[in-house]
Amino acid sequence: MLSRRALPRLNQAFRAISRNASTSNSAVTSKTEEKSATKKDELPPLTLQQAPNYATTWSTSQRPRPGPGSGPRFEQTAMELQPAPLSAMALIAEEPIRLVKGRKATCDGGGGPLGHPKIYINLDQPGPRACGYCGIRFEQDPHHHH
Repeated sequence: MLSRRALPRLNQAFRAISRNASTSNSAVTSKTEEKSATKKDELPPLTLQQAPNYATTWSTSQRPRPGPGSGPRFEQTAMELQPAPLSAMALIAEEPIRLVKGRKATCDGGGGPLGHPKIYINLDQPGPRACGYCGIRFEQDPHHHH
């Protein structure tokens, strides 16, 4: 019984307090907005690399790396101290092309049970061919054409 009477009165009091607070802060917020607008123009734009060795996202479905002001989770986070793993694409691109004698290359990912299923790559066409699982590139040795 008491809660039925007290709740509406508390809601009305809360609304009145919030109205008073919002009208008194409007003049203050307009001044702070002007100051913050000038400060924002002076600061350089904050851009984060996706990985230390790759600047942007490499897939259309990939979300960019969150920045310090992107949400409440990263509000007071020092991004320099957060883990930043290297991009596997850049690491595989640095891997040398493996020359193969013959027309077929086999790749099992190396490492025995830690690898991937064994596949055969056709090297008849000129140029390097990449493994679909791990990205290692193979090319037919130029002296071993059929």
